[in-house]
Amino acid sequence: MHQGKLVFLQLMAYLPLSTFRRCVVAHRGEQKVRDFSCLDQFFSMSFA
Repeated sequence: MHQGKLVFLQLMAYLPLSTFRRCVVAHRGEQKVRDFSCLDQFFSMSFA
């Protein structure tokens, strides 16, 4: 039986979210976003 976090979640735990959010604001990444946020898109692209 699986116990603990997945490897992907362990890697994403080291992501500095404050820096990521600051870059999104600086480049206006969330300007016309409705459902799929920049962070969600980053997670899905890095998982793939």
